[in-house]
Amino acid sequence: MQIGKRLAPLLSAGDVILLDGDLGAGKTTFTKGLGEGLGIKRSIKSPTFTIIREYSGGRLPLYHMDVYRLEDGSGDELGLDEYFNGDGVSVVEWSQFVEDTLPQNYLKISFQRLDNESDSKRRLTFTGTSERYNRIINQILGD
Repeated sequence: MQIGKRLAPLLSAGDVILLDGDLGAGKTTFTKGLGEGLGIKRSIKSPTFTIIREYSGGRLPLYHMDVYRLEDGSGDELGLDEYFNGDGVSVVEWSQFVEDTLPQNYLKISFQRLDNESDSKRRLTFTGTSERYNRIINQILGD
């Protein structure tokens, strides 16, 4: 949650954050922190069964997507590009299932549980596809 809160002030409309990792790795918990950091008051829940949840009332709208259920299909009919090019921040869990619809530039965060540690320890790996996202990564990791 803390890293999500730290990332929120650095984001702008149209930013796309991909969250990948096993079930229970912390993707939705991260998104809760991001929502708090954006000033969203509503409780953020996993959109597993609804696929997309929209949150407003913060500095930017938050579009939280869980595309795990699209494992056998694609996101073509969902109009994901409208979210990606919209006025808010898009967070996509299980992004590998909509790889063909992703924008060219995004920030990817991979979550890995550390088996030999306590259940609350995670390793996060950040990957940026543009200079802007790489600057954001440096700000997050440099603080």
